[in-house]
Amino acid sequence: MDNQIIEEKVYFNRELSWLEFNYRVLEEALDTTNPLFERLKFISIFASNLDEFFMVRISGLVSQVKSGYSIKLPSGDTPLTIINRLKERISELVQLQYDCFNNDIVPKLHDEGFSFYTANDIPEQHIDSLKELFLNKLFLVLTPMAVDPSHPFPFLSGKELNLLVKLKDPKKEIPLFAIIPLPSKNRFIAIPGDDTGKKYILIEEFIKLFASYFFNGFEILKTCTFRITRDAEIALDEEDSNLLTAVEMGLKLRERGYPIRLELEKNADEELTNFLYENINFYTGFDFRINGTLNLGSFMDISLMSGFNHLKNEPLLPLAHVGFKDTKIDIFSKIKQNDLLLFHPFESFDPIIDFIEASAADPKVLAIKMTLYRTSGDSPIIVALKQAAENGKQVTVIVEVKARFDEARNITWAKQLEQAGCHVVYGVVGLKIHCKIALIVRDEEDGIKRYIHLSTGNYNDRTAKIYTDIGLFTAKKSYGRDGSSVFNLLTGYSEPPRWKKLITAPLDLRDFFIEKIRREKENTIKGGTGKIFAKMNALIDIKLIQELYEASKAGVKIDLIVRGMCRLRPGVKGMSENIRVFSIVDQLLEHSRVYYFYNSGEDEYFLASADWMERNLDKRVELLFPVEDDELKIELKNVIKIMLKDNVKSRELLSNGNYVKKTVISGQPSHRSQIELYNYFKNRNFNNKEHKRQLFIPNLKPE
Repeated sequence: MDNQIIEEKVYFNRELSWLEFNYRVLEEALDTTNPLFERLKFISIFASNLDEFFMVRISGLVSQVKSGYSIKLPSGDTPLTIINRLKERISELVQLQYDCFNNDIVPKLHDEGFSFYTANDIPEQHIDSLKELFLNKLFLVLTPMAVDPSHPFPFLSGKELNLLVKLKDPKKEIPLFAIIPLPSKNRFIAIPGDDTGKKYILIEEFIKLFASYFFNGFEILKTCTFRITRDAEIALDEEDSNLLTAVEMGLKLRERGYPIRLELEKNADEELTNFLYENINFYTGFDFRINGTLNLGSFMDISLMSGFNHLKNEPLLPLAHVGFKDTKIDIFSKIKQNDLLLFHPFESFDPIIDFIEASAADPKVLAIKMTLYRTSGDSPIIVALKQAAENGKQVTVIVEVKARFDEARNITWAKQLEQAGCHVVYGVVGLKIHCKIALIVRDEEDGIKRYIHLSTGNYNDRTAKIYTDIGLFTAKKSYGRDGSSVFNLLTGYSEPPRWKKLITAPLDLRDFFIEKIRREKENTIKGGTGKIFAKMNALIDIKLIQELYEASKAGVKIDLIVRGMCRLRPGVKGMSENIRVFSIVDQLLEHSRVYYFYNSGEDEYFLASADWMERNLDKRVELLFPVEDDELKIELKNVIKIMLKDNVKSRELLSNGNYVKKTVISGQPSHRSQIELYNYFKNRNFNNKEHKRQLFIPNLKPE
């Protein structure tokens, strides 16, 4: 117990820290200053996040408990004690979620004219038109399944809604039970004849209304909507001779994963409830009696409806980067002229698409090499890569088929790329390819040139509109040389080179960060100044946390922006009093990874695909790259300054584990960093017509 107390004083628990991140998401739904559809969106995100948490993190803990694993983790907890703590916190958050949805958001939707009818309150004038819709469509599609000694309990897909029905057989006294699996799409059934776009009945209520048509001769006594969440981890044999086949088989096994959670209506009949408990072997304690509509994640569809602009944030339409405005100059000349940083989604993702499309069509381009971790369902980049291969280019694409929940899509893309003539590599044994790099080889008048794009985020044109990420275009030889070495390392048998610019995981990225942190510490000990700034999605790695603690003890000033999980405990006297940790949760998903070291006044800036997590540093191929252009460094300084000034959507992590929102001091201006960054880039891009960015940007250091 003493060891647990000591560990908890030093590190926060990983899973509990993640739950607090999801609570910050929920806080945005609770925030009445947010537009109504934005609040609904955050309710949906909270629900979807929690689904994945059960499918991945809790399922892993349950597996450990079931296998008898009881070794204490760094926090001092065992898997069983963590599960018990998670149950309590999840129950609190789910209660808060439904209080917000039922008592605040739904009434406000009603005030706006929206109706989500149930089987009990649907107006009589809609019954006939809905019955016609039911009989002509859903009645023909759905299949009720009896459950009795001759009909065993059916397999039910994870995350899908099901309707359990208790029936009275006129010939028998005991009740009968049947299950109707509900469609996974089109949950919101528009009321026929409604031209407002605001009147709906949910699919489960729609089926309840007409369920008797499935059971001719039987009386429906009670119904209950329920939902199962299953373990979604895929156990792969990385030595399998055909990784693609192994992943495809793993996806089939995932569908039949162990039940982790059961959700059912709070007012469910006792016999229905007992029937589910007896037939679904879910982990004890993870049954949730929901006071309202199950699966609030589906309400994302409502929040994204076109129109209703008064219920949404003002859209931040992507801006054209100043460096790409002159359409008379080809993209390769622009990159050769200057290194260029693009800050998405404030600045458009189009130049990345143009980069690949131009390369596919340009007769001077000899080869295209690229990594793909996640991309969109109708990706223009995939189309361009296929076109490039058909045009005779040497196209090499490293497709990570183990990217969680994108495996099936990536397998589809990989097959299409191969059919088009691309050389496709399905990752490497034992590691995930998480780095984001595109390399173009071009035959020019003065010889072979390489153009490279490196990014903190995925080559996904859709998420690039809602995730904050930063990408670098450069034609510098040192970057191109390292880029070629990265692909040689990943596609063939090649020893790691002596890198000129890029740093890679799992080879040397953690050591690189440790070296930089220790240098700041030593400079401070010698009487100089030490400063560190890092922005990431998660801070979990114990070794790096320990290094930060030691740097703090020496007096290094450390500011961290960590969107999600953070195990580091800041503000503890004698350990971390010089460390501040912030989390920004707003309309855009913070996703970029930025690392800054003061270096005795010789500021160093790095961007990376990696967070400070063991999986990124030990189990993935990641890339970190420096930003060396002075003008681009100034831009990054200003971006960091704006983020640290946020007093609207930023929360500070306290030493007790609580996050508190920064407050606007009376008489002082408010600073919402995402809006201010958008305006910053808007002013820069519209005011600067001659690439003289330094004329408009003050030279400021991070605070």
